[in-house]
Amino acid sequence: MTEEAKGVLAMIGACVVWGLSGVYYKLLDHVPPLEILVHRTLWAFLFFLLVLAFQGRLRALPRAIATPRTFGIVAIAALMISINWFVFISSILFGYATEASMGYYIFPLTAVLAGALFYREKLNRPQMISVGLATLAVVILSVGLQVAPWVALILAFSFAAYGVVKKSLDTGPIVSVTAEVALLSPFAAAWLVVIQLQGTGHFGANFITTGLLIFAGIITSIPLILFSYATRRVSLATIGLVQYLNPTLQFLVATLIFREVFTLWHAIAFGLIWTALAIYTASSWRRGRAARKASRAASTSGTTV
Repeated sequence: MTEEAKGVLAMIGACVVWGLSGVYYKLLDHVPPLEILVHRTLWAFLFFLLVLAFQGRLRALPRAIATPRTFGIVAIAALMISINWFVFISSILFGYATEASMGYYIFPLTAVLAGALFYREKLNRPQMISVGLATLAVVILSVGLQVAPWVALILAFSFAAYGVVKKSLDTGPIVSVTAEVALLSPFAAAWLVVIQLQGTGHFGANFITTGLLIFAGIITSIPLILFSYATRRVSLATIGLVQYLNPTLQFLVATLIFREVFTLWHAIAFGLIWTALAIYTASSWRRGRAARKASRAASTSGTTV
């Protein structure tokens, strides 16, 4: 099996875990979202520490936050990812999984918009059309349901903000994520101690709940490791295509397993978003193909000379 094929399989694995994670969190619907987030953070931190120790890279962790600049970047990234995790968990527990899937569908488009705003990346015509269609979808859904799809918007923009912040960080993905949960862990541990002393915590209540809370950290860590593995072996265009498996599985889980309400307004909004993603993906694929051709041509020319 080629390295690229291994990377594609790793990316598919990551997206399957992300896409089906809603089913897992639904098993914890008797636990408050904040408590789940606390355990997700703490156990993910411990798991990542073991991974770094196994790789012999523990010394890279303090270097990731060694300067005020990197500490600030990691702190902001930690805040953004904790907001994203909390809103996603809440959406599953309170019946907004369909809206959550919408958030991850429109995330690539909000990322494009963030790149234009913060890094002066120019939008081409297909990208502008895609962003416009996604915006129209949000407006139509807001008018139809008489409430803005806040879950989708918060998930999309918090993850886009997370990407913007991480772009200015030179640290590798595993080390940087470990640093983020390391900054969050003292607050998570303090909250866990408080609720356990108050007798309202669910850790230790029974074997199943305790095991599910611990494993929340593992299902957070494994797809990130798979994603990191894939990005080193697969083109960004391929990653962009495969990543849509995540919100697609989330959408299917929400509508087929959770049986959430799917109105005509949802159908119109999702239709517009899927159209926007088709235009955006086709444009990205063409540009990636043109870039590869240009690179091969330049390489051939250099060899000839």
